[in-house]
Amino acid sequence: MNIHEYQAKDILKSYGVRVQAGITADTPDKALAAAKELHQETGTDWYVVKAQIHAGGRGKGKVNETGSNGVVLAKSLNEVPDKVKNILGGTLVTHQTGEEGKIVNKVLIAEDVYYPGDSEPKEYYMSILLDRAKSCNVIMASTEGGMDIEEVAKNTPDKIIREWIDPAVGLQGFQARKVAFALGLEGNAFKEMVKFIFALYKAYVSTDSAMFEINPVLKTSDNKILAVDAKVDIDDNALYRHKDLEELRDLAEEDPAEVEAAQSGLSYVKLDGNVGCMVNGAGLAMATMDIIKLSGGEPANFLDVGGGANPQTVEAGFRIILKDPNVKAILINIFGGIVRCDRVANGVVEAYKSIGNIEVPIIVRLQGTNAEEGAKIIEESGLKVTSAIVLKDAAAKVREVLS
Repeated sequence: MNIHEYQAKDILKSYGVRVQAGITADTPDKALAAAKELHQETGTDWYVVKAQIHAGGRGKGKVNETGSNGVVLAKSLNEVPDKVKNILGGTLVTHQTGEEGKIVNKVLIAEDVYYPGDSEPKEYYMSILLDRAKSCNVIMASTEGGMDIEEVAKNTPDKIIREWIDPAVGLQGFQARKVAFALGLEGNAFKEMVKFIFALYKAYVSTDSAMFEINPVLKTSDNKILAVDAKVDIDDNALYRHKDLEELRDLAEEDPAEVEAAQSGLSYVKLDGNVGCMVNGAGLAMATMDIIKLSGGEPANFLDVGGGANPQTVEAGFRIILKDPNVKAILINIFGGIVRCDRVANGVVEAYKSIGNIEVPIIVRLQGTNAEEGAKIIEESGLKVTSAIVLKDAAAKVREVLS
């Protein structure tokens, strides 16, 4: 589950991570009031207006309606309302949103932390995530903060620092110091970074997050270390332990089809292909996507209806897949273990009749318990549905309908 920057910063702050102060607003008037409050609290005279959407690259992104960037600087209180008007309610397009962009419903009015002082401010990159290959959490850091980390890793991989944390013992002092030292810090900035890393790791572990990314981590001109931006991805499977965090979910920022699927108890991820697939079991779903590619198509989605597929879940799956205009065919691949294939076949027939006017070809591959009975139900239904038992046959029929 992704959350907004301001929400992520609230979490970080609660665990002792120093963050850039900010207040959210959803109107220009509220934004001005927020800026005045920030001035009283921090003494700042310049303000950063930041669009709040679930996507990176906001500073380089453009609002379609006005041409404004998604992150802009207001050099006085009077500039704040106009800067907000150019962002709020507009469609912000970044390299992560795609051409359709995302509507900005809220902005964060933040203090300017790039103030002059004894030294130049310096930006760093830092993230914590799970390294599945090593079964450890890993801290990734770089002196190249503020840039796309993918580009840094591609062009200058030597500038990526990695420190793996044994989950049995947790983050050790020497590891935090090792990272701070590798970033070239010294004196008070070094001590501040060590504290920052410890607090960040505690927040990551305590919230059962899948990823914390702080880009940039800023060393201010007076050697404070703070998070200027924050991207947090919380593990959906752990939300039952964090009801307070689950309330942070912004459904308006998520794909409507994925939201609908979750409400129907389906695991769905939209992809960019032309063949929709409906499968029971994540492993079988991955194999089905491979078969689609080998057949000359591209999977349009990942959709797992689970072990208890029934007419209601099958119909819900159909409706979700058919909302994608790129879908040219649908492959249903069911292994009858817990669920019987004849029940799934009846579900397909009922769903087909209920939805009506399904123009795309449908291939149903049933294998396992009562597979032959299920295939007979499909063939005798009189509907435009093709059945298959062997996976190779299903792949051939996908290739046939796409040619």
